[in-house]
Amino acid sequence: MTPELEYPFPTLPAPGETIEVAPGVHWIRMTLPFALNHINLWLLDDGEGVAIVDTGYDIDSTREAWDAILGRLGRPVTRIIVTHYHPDHLGLAQWLAERTGAQVSMSLGEFLAGHTVWNALPGYNETDMVAQFRRNGLDETRCQAFVSRGNAYRRGVPSLPASYRRLYGGDKLVIGGREWEVITGYGHSPEHSSLYCAEAGVLISGDMLLPRISTNVSVFAAAPDDDPLGRFLASIRGFERLPEASLVLPSHGNPFRNIGLRVVQLIEHHDARCAELLAACAEPRSAGELLSTLFPRPLDTHQVMFAMGEAIAHLNHLEHKGEVRKVEGIDGIVRFVKSN
Repeated sequence: MTPELEYPFPTLPAPGETIEVAPGVHWIRMTLPFALNHINLWLLDDGEGVAIVDTGYDIDSTREAWDAILGRLGRPVTRIIVTHYHPDHLGLAQWLAERTGAQVSMSLGEFLAGHTVWNALPGYNETDMVAQFRRNGLDETRCQAFVSRGNAYRRGVPSLPASYRRLYGGDKLVIGGREWEVITGYGHSPEHSSLYCAEAGVLISGDMLLPRISTNVSVFAAAPDDDPLGRFLASIRGFERLPEASLVLPSHGNPFRNIGLRVVQLIEHHDARCAELLAACAEPRSAGELLSTLFPRPLDTHQVMFAMGEAIAHLNHLEHKGEVRKVEGIDGIVRFVKSN
C-alpha cells in the first residue's frame, strides 16, 4: 500500500475561532485575498499569557478575527513570532505589537528583507523585478501589468516594526515551560524560522513544508544567478531528522503527520520539474518561454510573479548542477540550453 500523509484534524477553525491541535497549541485560520485563500496562524500557551506565531495579511476580515480572538483571551500576549517576511506572515505584526505591547521576534534576514521590499530598495522593487522578468523573456503585456500594479507588498503590510528580538537558528525558546527549537530554512525566503518542540512532538513549519502544494522558490533581481532551489531542498532534508510521528503545522493546508514522506514527495516534485525543463532546453529557451511548461494553466498577474521567479529558480538550479548553460542573445534575453 502506498504511504499517505495523515490528517488528524478534518474540521477547520471557524473565522475568529481556534482549535487546540496539541496541548497548549491552538490553530487559527485567516482569510487571504488570493487564489491561495487562507493562512494558518498559531497561539502557544505561555504561562499566564500566550505567544502568537505569524499574524496574517492586512485586510478587514483578519483584523476583525484578531479582535474577536484577543477579546476572548483574557490574558496578555507575551511575544509575537514571525516565521518570515512575506505579507501574510508579517502583515499585522506591528499592528498586533501596538495592540498588545508584545515584542516581535524574527530572524535578521527576514527583518531586513521586510524593510527592503517595503521601502522598494534596489533589487527588491517592482522596477527591477520587471527588468529581470523582461531579461528572462516575459512578454511585454505581462510586464506592463506589474508596472501598473506598484508596490503590492505594502497593501498587506501597513507598517513594520522598527525594532525586534532577533532569532538565530538553533535558538531554544522557552514558551509555556517547553523548549521550541528555531530551525532556519533557506530558499523560500532569506532566513525562515520554523519551530520544533520535541516534548510536544510538534513542528510549526511555516512555509517550508506544506502538505498539498509546493512552496514557492524564486530568484530576486538583486541576485539573478542565485540557486535558492538548491538551498530549499537542502533545508527540507534537514526535517528528516525529526520523528516521523511529529505533528506538522503548516502555514497553508491542514496539520499532518508523516513528515519524511512529505520531504520525499517535494524532492521528487522538484526533480520532475527540473527534468521537464531540461527536456525543453534542447534548444535555447527563456524562463518566459517555459512558463507554460511548468504552469500549463491561465495565471493572473500575482501568480505570474511567483511562476516567473520559480521558473528562473529551476533553470538556475540546473545551471548550478552543470546540466544547462546560460546564453544571452543579441536581443538581450537570457536563455538556457542543455549542456553538451
